[in-house]
Amino acid sequence: MSVTVSIPTPLRGFTAGQDSIELAGDTVGQVLDGLMATHTGLKRHLLQDDGRLRNFVNLYLNETDIRHLESTSTPVRSGDVLTIVPSIAGGAPVTQTEPQLSHAEVLRYSRHLLLPEVGIGGQRKLKAARVLTIGAGGLGSPLSLYLAAAGVGTIGIVDFDAVDLTNLQRQIVHGTSTLGRPKLESAEARLTDLNPNVRIEKHETRLSSQNALEILREYDIVVDGTDNFPTRYLVNDACVLLDKPNVYGSIFRFEGQASVFYAKRGPCYRCLYSEPPPPGLVPSCAEGGVLGVLPGIIGSIQALETIKWILGAGDSLVGRLVLFDALKLRFRELQLRKDPACPICGENPSIHELIDYEAFCGIGAEPSYTGPEITAEELRRELDEKGSGVVLIDVREPHEWEIAHIEGAQLIPLGQLPERLGELDGHADIVTHCHHGARSMKALGILKGAGFNRVRSLAGGIDAWADRVEVAMARY
Repeated sequence: MSVTVSIPTPLRGFTAGQDSIELAGDTVGQVLDGLMATHTGLKRHLLQDDGRLRNFVNLYLNETDIRHLESTSTPVRSGDVLTIVPSIAGGAPVTQTEPQLSHAEVLRYSRHLLLPEVGIGGQRKLKAARVLTIGAGGLGSPLSLYLAAAGVGTIGIVDFDAVDLTNLQRQIVHGTSTLGRPKLESAEARLTDLNPNVRIEKHETRLSSQNALEILREYDIVVDGTDNFPTRYLVNDACVLLDKPNVYGSIFRFEGQASVFYAKRGPCYRCLYSEPPPPGLVPSCAEGGVLGVLPGIIGSIQALETIKWILGAGDSLVGRLVLFDALKLRFRELQLRKDPACPICGENPSIHELIDYEAFCGIGAEPSYTGPEITAEELRRELDEKGSGVVLIDVREPHEWEIAHIEGAQLIPLGQLPERLGELDGHADIVTHCHHGARSMKALGILKGAGFNRVRSLAGGIDAWADRVEVAMARY
């Protein structure tokens, strides 16, 4: 019988870009076996060494998590859809005294006041609410704009970055005039201009186990706009310990996820993903890219869920995960369940305080990719002196190659390098390069491990080359 396996964006590099595959089998396990037999590169991403499914990958048969069925022994029928969901990241009334609305505020929010679900009482709840957004980037931009426009009285923002030109394709709370300024200053100016009645509280710091409880404690709702796994687990655990709702969103390329995690009423983030993926397995937006409008869609959903929570209106996303595919313009909803074995919100929790989240996510424990580097200027001189005696290996993706590449370089994407080692001369003088140098160092490690002795990495990647050698080259 034929079952459709839905492949998420991060794994499509192992399926020749296919987003769905038709496979035969009588059980989920048989379908998975068929998938990994035809696409062998998926195996290490889906299975542990002992053959069990990895904990940072969830499988849904139609709309149900197979963990709540018969796991991989679950029977399948023709027409079923098996969805791979990898880790990527009713309301409660506000307890504060609800402030009065000025005449100017009544006019500003008049379209809200006409809604029976909001009215004067609801708008006063919004004005009394205190919401903390983690990050002023892709997700933080639209959600903070809509929270401010809606009249959420106090918006706290945690961020420590500065506005960069590459941010402006999606981080719409910032602008060209604020390039180089701290994102908190840029966001505060824009949000205050949008609605001067809103109070912006700035936390210019990296959220950590040392400060998270102190910062989050002062807010009613936390909105997670982070882009890394250590902070995502940190935010989740802090929200569980403080009994705060956690409005979740994550984005990658053309796909997004959204939910509300609230351990008092449903699952938390750890119930969905009990452990993070290995470091480097899921590329960041800086490496994998993201459609600029996508965070606008997911961030707006987060803002919507936050406003609904404050108002106590509608059905919350607690216990539900929304998946969005921008290329197909398709929303899907999956049911989530609380995990009785969850280490922080389960029946016998083992986590009672914040932990070292970088260690938990394997940051610092991953292989150390080190080796000799060569600067852009040094490489230019060697190419002038030796010419074809230096083999340049570009380990970026094809779409990055199209933006800019060094003349004479050979394109071998990092994911393909182990399978294409036979194309390289083991005695050649090889220089690997990527965008900024991280993938290049991983490539150097792969080549060294395979017995290539004369390998160096271009420090700073092609960006350094464009900055200091070929200044007419496009940068991204």
